[in-house]
Amino acid sequence: MSNNSFSRRKFLAGAAAAGAAGVMGVGTLSSCAGNSESSGNAGAYDFQTRELNLPPMLDIAPDGPVLKAGVIGCGGRGSGAAINFLDAGPNLTITALGDVFEDRVKDCANKIKTEKGVEVPQENQFVGFDAFEKVIDSGVDIIILATPPKFRAEHFEAAVKARKHVFMEKPLAVDPVGIRQVIATAKMAESQGLVVVTGTQRRHQHNYINLMKEINNNAIGQIVSANVYWNQNQLWYRQNNPSWTEMEWMIRDWVNWAWLSGDHIVEQHVHNIDVANWFIGTHPVKAVGFGSRHRRVTGDQYDNFSIDYVYEDGRHVHSMCRQINGTANAVYEIFHGTKAIATTAGNLRIVDATGNELFAAEGSETSPYVQEHINMVTCIRQNIPFNEAEQTAISNMVAIMGRVSAYTGKEVTFDEMMNSDMKLGPDTYIMGNIGYAEGAKVPVPGTDE
Repeated sequence: MSNNSFSRRKFLAGAAAAGAAGVMGVGTLSSCAGNSESSGNAGAYDFQTRELNLPPMLDIAPDGPVLKAGVIGCGGRGSGAAINFLDAGPNLTITALGDVFEDRVKDCANKIKTEKGVEVPQENQFVGFDAFEKVIDSGVDIIILATPPKFRAEHFEAAVKARKHVFMEKPLAVDPVGIRQVIATAKMAESQGLVVVTGTQRRHQHNYINLMKEINNNAIGQIVSANVYWNQNQLWYRQNNPSWTEMEWMIRDWVNWAWLSGDHIVEQHVHNIDVANWFIGTHPVKAVGFGSRHRRVTGDQYDNFSIDYVYEDGRHVHSMCRQINGTANAVYEIFHGTKAIATTAGNLRIVDATGNELFAAEGSETSPYVQEHINMVTCIRQNIPFNEAEQTAISNMVAIMGRVSAYTGKEVTFDEMMNSDMKLGPDTYIMGNIGYAEGAKVPVPGTDE
């Protein structure tokens, strides 16, 4: 059993030996386009044009030979991603499904057949912890990864080693060990010319892209600070069923367990953190934060987080996320510039200091969840290099950095996390009683608990 403690002392253990940041070559994101320009303000922050690295943003993927996809993780998001893929263009099909639970496989197969008329052969419906291997080996071209995030890094590596294109949901890992595995696999995929799209759908959303283009045109001047929010009611939970083993309960209740989801700052709020990194053009280098647990019903996670992220040039981003019923909801980002403010609250727009609208970003009727798959299929069929895994892994690590700071009450740096040997969860997976849930502790800041 791996240690599930988040103490600062333990997560830094072995960091010097790992040297992971140097090994992986991960520092600040390379996001300046080379034609960066000064805004004319001789302050600390030079305005820079960020690379968009966009694929062709088509309304429907181009036609071509049949592309067969296999889905690994057949719950709500896996089933939804399967439908999104089939909606992306012509000659697309789902030919294999895999999950640890048979009912999830059957439900996904029925949904695909009912909604899209695609019937997955019974012999290609796989169940168990090894189902991912069988889906990968079933003759598919594309792998859709939508299991609980804990399993993502292993499944991604297996898919890339088999030379499959990949769509994988965010987050990509729950701990630094998993993040480094994803980054190494991303580089392998790039060397093989494989297309990899992640579930950060805002980067595929027309109004976000159009807002970013306007920021690149110096519409708000230099970004000096930002606030990012994901506050909502609790997602869902599953009470234990006497007929379930401990492992079955934890996986069916996965969004409430840190070793399976990474906590909601990683599982959900990573969307907003990724937008901050995207718009600013790099990642923060340290974090100080706090959080707490008040009303969560199951699991070992926090209900809320508040993180102060600090970038290398001194800029700050305040990150806030909460899952508590009956509280104020807010899911958006706001970027404060030297000339104006960009906000994604409601309509995406740029406003002046008094709230007058200066620019409204146009959207699209195409769902961003479908656009992700349109972009993936387009890049495969037009042989366009496209790989989002590393940039998403970096945003994922920023979220983990915030979680660890809140859990420990300590300042945590990005380099420390990149060098950390923290690995959450059991070392082996069995559908039985693993002695994990009963001993799980909610982290207490300022202690080793």
